[in-house]
Amino acid sequence: MEIILNFEPDYGYVVIVVALSWVFLNWLGMNVVWARHIFNVPYPTMYSSHSDIFNCYQRAHQNTLEYYPLFIVLLLLGGLQFPKVSALSGLIWIAGRVAYAKGYYTGNPDKRMRGVFGYVGLIVLFINTIIFALKLLQWI
Repeated sequence: MEIILNFEPDYGYVVIVVALSWVFLNWLGMNVVWARHIFNVPYPTMYSSHSDIFNCYQRAHQNTLEYYPLFIVLLLLGGLQFPKVSALSGLIWIAGRVAYAKGYYTGNPDKRMRGVFGYVGLIVLFINTIIFALKLLQWI
């Protein structure tokens, strides 16, 4: 069986969003490194027993890493069918995660909900991926 992939030039937008997501993950990681220094939380301690604010920094990073594999797969697959819509949805997810992290960094975990709009991007990526699968299967 031979599989030939032809990428539309617009798929480049998807690739750019993948690269931007890497920059975003590094920003989150550097914020945790900074928080370790400020709140005196040495390695390899994952969570602090004396600093809830540090834990908020760590949690914002960890939660994003938990969602990241799903995000990347949906972005790359959905982007094969709808590259511009998927790239825009990826940017919405990243912006939502930035708002989520900034809210969490306040030390009030309820403020992380400021980033809930990012799920709109993730849902659109999921729909794009399902449509792509249905077209591959020639069901639609």
